[in-house]
Amino acid sequence: MEPLSIIRDQLAGLYVAAVALIPNLVAGIVVLLATWLVASAFGRLFANMLSRSRLRRSLLAALATLSRSVIWVVGVLITATIVFPNLTPASLLTGLGIGSLAVGLAFRDIFENFLAGILILVREPMQIGDDIQCEGISGRVEQITIRDTYIRKRSGELVLLPNSFLFKNPIEVLTDRPKRRIELIVGVAYGEDVDAARRVIRDAFADLETVDAAQRIDVFAREFNSSSMDFVVRWWTGSTPIEEHRSRDEVVAAIKAALDRAGIEIPFPYRTLTFKEPLRIDQDGGDGPDRGSGDGPSERE
Repeated sequence: MEPLSIIRDQLAGLYVAAVALIPNLVAGIVVLLATWLVASAFGRLFANMLSRSRLRRSLLAALATLSRSVIWVVGVLITATIVFPNLTPASLLTGLGIGSLAVGLAFRDIFENFLAGILILVREPMQIGDDIQCEGISGRVEQITIRDTYIRKRSGELVLLPNSFLFKNPIEVLTDRPKRRIELIVGVAYGEDVDAARRVIRDAFADLETVDAAQRIDVFAREFNSSSMDFVVRWWTGSTPIEEHRSRDEVVAAIKAALDRAGIEIPFPYRTLTFKEPLRIDQDGGDGPDRGSGDGPSERE
């Protein structure tokens, strides 16, 4: 048989097979269109739920994405069995299982972040707008997706944290409640009366706008520092970072003014200089101590 006849027969066979496959292709396209319509309907359904439901928008968005993904997977499997009649659901599931194992090993980090995102959205450890701290990263939560969490730092930069990072590490949610307790260290001189200093510090909180008067204000003598007796002062204020800064500013100014009015010293570190040789003063107005010995001063705090 001549080569041209072989080629002609092969092309004729391909043509016959393609013609026979046309109905299956049309049916497969119809199934894909139906899949697209169903997925779009689910998208509109979740959009309506977003407008009426009290659930978090990020959680509903994740559920919508999962639902559309499942619908498309089912639609593609049905299309494959229609276009290729030799394929059976059992063989497709077997191949899908083997392929899923290979894909899972290759994209383990992606699936890990995906599952962590679902768990974060379901558990609700934080919400959009919360200020959080996690492993040295702090800022405001702007968006939670099924893979990343968008953190806007207080300096303005946007940080994308993988959900698995947030899921594995401790998260400090600063704005979980509307109020939180702030702590400040105040030192007074050793010559001052402890009880009097404590009373003055506590009275300084009267009528401060940023302090929650309904909560207890604590003033405790804490420790003997190098040049002061330290008090730990604790009070409640708003939980957002800007509210903390404003309250600290008001409290520090009020305590400083109250201690000054009471004549209570707020010390600073003292430094004493000692010399190995006696210091000689030039009575004729010279440049100071005799520099001929070469013995310089040593410092002691």
